[in-house]
Amino acid sequence: MHFWYHASMITGNIPRWLATELHRRLDDVPAVVLLGPRQAGKTTLALAEGEVRGALYLDLESERDRAKLSEPELYLAGQIGRLVILDEVHRTPGLFPVLRGLIDRARRTGRRSGLYLLLGSASLDLLKQSGETLAGRVSYLELTPFSVLEVADVPTYERLWLRGGFPDSFLAPSDAQSRRWREDFLRSYLERDIPQFGPRVAAETLRRFWAMLAHHHGSLLNVAQLARNVGVDAKTAAGYIDLLVDLLLVRRLPAWHANLGKRLVKSPKVYVRDSGVLHALVTIDDREALLGHPLAGASWEGFVIENLLAAAPPGVTGHFYRTGGGAEIDLLLAWPDGRLWAVEIKRSLTPRPERGFYAACADLDPARRFVVYPGDETYPIGGDTSAIPLEALARQLAERTA
Repeated sequence: MHFWYHASMITGNIPRWLATELHRRLDDVPAVVLLGPRQAGKTTLALAEGEVRGALYLDLESERDRAKLSEPELYLAGQIGRLVILDEVHRTPGLFPVLRGLIDRARRTGRRSGLYLLLGSASLDLLKQSGETLAGRVSYLELTPFSVLEVADVPTYERLWLRGGFPDSFLAPSDAQSRRWREDFLRSYLERDIPQFGPRVAAETLRRFWAMLAHHHGSLLNVAQLARNVGVDAKTAAGYIDLLVDLLLVRRLPAWHANLGKRLVKSPKVYVRDSGVLHALVTIDDREALLGHPLAGASWEGFVIENLLAAAPPGVTGHFYRTGGGAEIDLLLAWPDGRLWAVEIKRSLTPRPERGFYAACADLDPARRFVVYPGDETYPIGGDTSAIPLEALARQLAERTA
């Protein structure tokens, strides 16, 4: 689940809506897993909650803190009665069975909530570990970088598009300092973080692969072509993509499948999730360079998709739709009750849907139809379709979260 907040709530880089929800979850369940990429603000948020609750904080990247858990059941049993925050918990997967036993022991003595807050920078790996051992005992929250609902006006969210949503990048005093932060972020991931999660890969090879992926941002995923371009085999390339997806750095947007008697595109599209990271990978330094770059349209498309999916309520899934005949929807939001919202994405101030969008809507009969554009008014443009600013549509989705 994702939560939004306004620019006035950015103080200390702590999202108040998410802070409120985290507090509520810890009042309801024994363990909460807070997921998000590195540097998105998980530790800041956790420490703020921990201060309220008098929590114990353990950083599992610290040798000293890991040493405290050499006998984890013995050590943690002595902490029952207070919240324990375990940062970078994926580094010690053997803890999960221990936590299950301690949670069950605490339940028998009447303590049923607020025992553990687990922070992790990987998605599927961490979910798999906790899901297998903590089923029925854990709740999940995802902390994304800043979104358009967290900034005040159009010029500011143009800066968000350029710099991305990582707090230190977005709030940097200048574009040059923001770019340096993102370069350091990439280097840290390549040299220090990624080797923790998979087979060791030469940092320069993975950097070239990541940059190649960035140049294919918004395109259909073609693993064989990427592998050839970087000089690795297809299995290795697929493993690189899986790793970047698991680390919440890359998104594979799945194609929508429906039994319509049409020839549908089935390959996913691939996006670098944070627009600022994308721009660092393809050496876009400032607004002028961005607006003149061949990837500007694809970058805007990915930026819109990430913001809308971040605002979407639980259970809403994102897809794209494309047929062999040219019918296409950039983003198809599928609601749990079966409704579909169709979203076309344009970077023009006079947006007009393509013919393929109307053809796709005729195929799928979506309940709502939108064209997102970088303006500030919502108005009808025909065919039950509305032109709408990104912030306005994101707000509609966010308000349905409550």
